[in-house]
Amino acid sequence: MPTNILMPALSPTMEKGNLAKWLKKEGDTIKSGDIIAEIETDKATMEVEAVDEGILARIVVPEGTADVAVNEIIGVIAAEGEDAKAAAAPVKSEAPKAEAPKAAPAAAAPAAAPAAAPVASSGERPFASPLARRLAKEAGLDLSKVQGSGPHGRIVEKDIEAAKTGGGAKAAPAAAPATAAPAAAPKPAAAPLATGPSDEQVKKLFAADSYDEVPHDGMRKTIARRLLEAKQTVPHFYVTVDCELDALLKLRGELNAAAPEKDGKPAYKLSVNDMVIKALALALKAVPDANVSWTENAMLKHKHADVGVAVSIPGGLITPIIRDACHKSLSQISNEMKDMAARAKARKLKPEEYQGGTTAVSNLGMFGVKDFAAIVNPPHATILAVGAGEQRAVVKGGQLAVATVMSVTLSTDHRAVDGALGAELLAAFKGYIEKPMAMLV
Repeated sequence: MPTNILMPALSPTMEKGNLAKWLKKEGDTIKSGDIIAEIETDKATMEVEAVDEGILARIVVPEGTADVAVNEIIGVIAAEGEDAKAAAAPVKSEAPKAEAPKAAPAAAAPAAAPAAAPVASSGERPFASPLARRLAKEAGLDLSKVQGSGPHGRIVEKDIEAAKTGGGAKAAPAAAPATAAPAAAPKPAAAPLATGPSDEQVKKLFAADSYDEVPHDGMRKTIARRLLEAKQTVPHFYVTVDCELDALLKLRGELNAAAPEKDGKPAYKLSVNDMVIKALALALKAVPDANVSWTENAMLKHKHADVGVAVSIPGGLITPIIRDACHKSLSQISNEMKDMAARAKARKLKPEEYQGGTTAVSNLGMFGVKDFAAIVNPPHATILAVGAGEQRAVVKGGQLAVATVMSVTLSTDHRAVDGALGAELLAAFKGYIEKPMAMLV
């Protein structure tokens, strides 16, 4: 029986993407694990692996097609021994109709959010990485019974290994009670976010021949939506301190000079930003009440300090995440950051490399910016804005002196991190920056 290739959900929040390129053509033999296509999301270009085997009988959605909905049929695979031409038409599977309840009619519940789509399947499958799918298939495991530990519950390689030893199975769901409790009254719909004047109102302010109209791409739309939501829903609070950098710059120079060579090049080259990432992670470890995310019903206290770092890329920015940064060496952080920044600019990051995190750093010091305030990006409760290090006059022991000083501003979600707690976190950060040897022990 032919199998439909569906537009995959490459992250839990993805609703559509661009089918950038087919890497197989009609008539090609496909094996499990083959890269068959490239999909562009608003943040990255992802390679898609085949899970099923057979012949690519038909390409339904041509490459270059934009805004393809998740779960839409994009191609058809003919099974082994099946006539590819006969199997070329997509198989339309109808969901069984639910029998109407005999009780009094009630308002229909909203449709559930779509599950992560499989690469090639005639039915839905759990949210899992391609590698996890392949390993599960080889081991004969049912993915629906495996507990995911990746971002947003995604099933990853280590979950399959745990399931092989019997440690990764989900608990069976409890049976539904015989008599359902009355449905809670629906919450009133949230007021729409203010978006400002309409396109036509703005255009009327300018002569028709005085501007060029450049349509927004997916990334710019996503950035605009998330920042608008953040500023309208998160009560921001700002705390600023000045940090002296002379000791840090001295240590950085000594560490870089001592770097061993690898393939004729230094094994690492630390930047001030690498040391800022480490200092912020250690500060969150020292002040764990600030390493949190706000939800309506509870505070999520994180066990690890995962630091996102804003990276400018063509058309916008993306925030790759250094996971568990407080337990990594400066050289590890430096090399990870260089690798992810390069892949971010090529739009090659995986969703789990830029989604989540517990805080973030935005550094504009390389542009000569003295100080600024960044916008908190939920689910983070904090973000650190880093300015340029510059020589300033300071008073030491009653005497005027010159020091290299960097201004940093911590923006906090005041629901989760209030002013005093934010000041405590910033004091811990300043301590690591001004006494950087503490970051090495």
